[in-house]
Amino acid sequence: MPRPRSLTKSDLGVAALAVIDRDGLSALTMRAVAKELRMATMALYRYVSDREELEILVVDEVLAGIDVSTPAESHWRDRLTTLLECMRAAISAHPATVPLVPRHRKNSTATLRWMEAMLAVLTEGGFAGADRVIAQRTLVAFLLGSLENEHYASINAPATTAIAQLSPEEYPTLTATAAQARTMSVDDEFRGGLAIVLRGLAAGRPG
Repeated sequence: MPRPRSLTKSDLGVAALAVIDRDGLSALTMRAVAKELRMATMALYRYVSDREELEILVVDEVLAGIDVSTPAESHWRDRLTTLLECMRAAISAHPATVPLVPRHRKNSTATLRWMEAMLAVLTEGGFAGADRVIAQRTLVAFLLGSLENEHYASINAPATTAIAQLSPEEYPTLTATAAQARTMSVDDEFRGGLAIVLRGLAAGRPG
């Protein structure tokens, strides 16, 4: 197979992402990416040493287009909402990559750039020290948990309907809540949950 003269990290990320989008995360192997690039598997090792490096490049590729700039005149909560919505949209465009983000968020340049932007907004919102650490990690935990829910335990999944049909005598609150959940969308869930988190951060803000 002919091999390109040279490859960029983006080339590798695009190829690895194509494999995942088409065949799922479990299909990501050095051999599969080499085939996608029409090159010998051993030649790929000139650029990356293992699958983990490919995964990091995939995360960078998924998040490469995120605009981390936010209007300076906007309220800090609105700016955080924009950053979180952008991250959610980018990852949701490639659902099979959801597990890679928490795994590589400290190694991906794109993720680090996004976290820096979020911390800058929190700083301008009055957070510092331990309060800023907790605020940032709380927002990241909410985002990652929401992505897991949306793509692996959706509010619209058949399981919600099944819970709503349990015995109301035995599970009165659970069945009523599941029945309400059936009327809601994943956007309702994300935005409603984010609003609660941001209100909590505002209430506990230093000063």
